[in-house]
Amino acid sequence: MSLEEKLAEIRAAGAKRIPEDKRAIVGAFTKGQRDSGMLDRTIKVGDTLPPFVLKNANGADVSSDDLLGRGAVVLTVFRGHW
Repeated sequence: MSLEEKLAEIRAAGAKRIPEDKRAIVGAFTKGQRDSGMLDRTIKVGDTLPPFVLKNANGADVSSDDLLGRGAVVLTVFRGHW
């Protein structure tokens, strides 16, 4: 199965699971965000991030510069509740 086929499958499952009125609300909000121009100011795939410091799972500061000194860095952002 290709990535595009898998994504289509996930979208179809979500369409069945989320009521139409709720999808309309989310869709309108998303359209408003896009229309605001805010996406023009966001970081895109392939962009270089400015240096940053974040807390790790143990609460210790981790510097992107320190990590890059050891090799490539992949930054993952988790949305939602844990």
